[in-house]
Amino acid sequence: MDKKGIVEIRINGKKGELPLTPENYDISEIRVILENAENLLFPNDHKGRPVISYEIREGSVRHILKTSIQAIIGFNALLAQIQSEKNIDFLEYPTAKAISYLQDISRKYQYTFEISTSMEQSSRLTIDPFTHYELPENEWVDAEFYFYGEVTDMGGKGQPNIHVAMPGVGNFTIDTPREVLASYEKNPLYKPLGVRATGRQNLHSGEIDKSSLRFKEFIDYQLTYDEGYLKKLIDKASNTWRDIADPDEWVRELRGAPY
Repeated sequence: MDKKGIVEIRINGKKGELPLTPENYDISEIRVILENAENLLFPNDHKGRPVISYEIREGSVRHILKTSIQAIIGFNALLAQIQSEKNIDFLEYPTAKAISYLQDISRKYQYTFEISTSMEQSSRLTIDPFTHYELPENEWVDAEFYFYGEVTDMGGKGQPNIHVAMPGVGNFTIDTPREVLASYEKNPLYKPLGVRATGRQNLHSGEIDKSSLRFKEFIDYQLTYDEGYLKKLIDKASNTWRDIADPDEWVRELRGAPY
């Protein structure tokens, strides 16, 4: 049997004049913790992650999340790094977004969050109304993407989507309208396909916010090299370059390259 470890998210605060307890802690607040816990522990692999079990305990309010010890070891190191850096700029976007959301809740309800693990001498992260674990929103912009790869899954009852696996890059889940999937005539499963989508991208790291991806259109493409098609594209583009004496130098200037 796999060894398990624990992440504890303890919340101290009040409900009006009463101390916060599981008895006066609303179910909607529990849902917020559960929704963000997955991104804290497994920001990129929701489908393939190990089981996360949950219970709520006394002691103000203590959320207990139990999962694989390997994940707990990694998360404990992550808490230590956040403590050291005093910011969340270096985190993957889903994790940073989850911590930022806890920061927002802390200020809204005057709660104090204490996040720790079951590791010996665990790292401990405190989020209260006076800490500053915010996302640098101006670093994230709306963008358009083209994903080319193998379709590994599609559909879903509550939130329909399509999963595209890109070799050497990763897996992407793209929210897709139900009517689009229903009207697509071909069976794309386990076949190469292109998908145009919109989403958010970090201006500095280039990281894509995978939770923001929204379908725009399917793109049929062939994996074979088509020299004729490539030549047509070059000929078509050459008209744009005809008045530029040195295209290579012009591109370097656009890129801001030193050489």
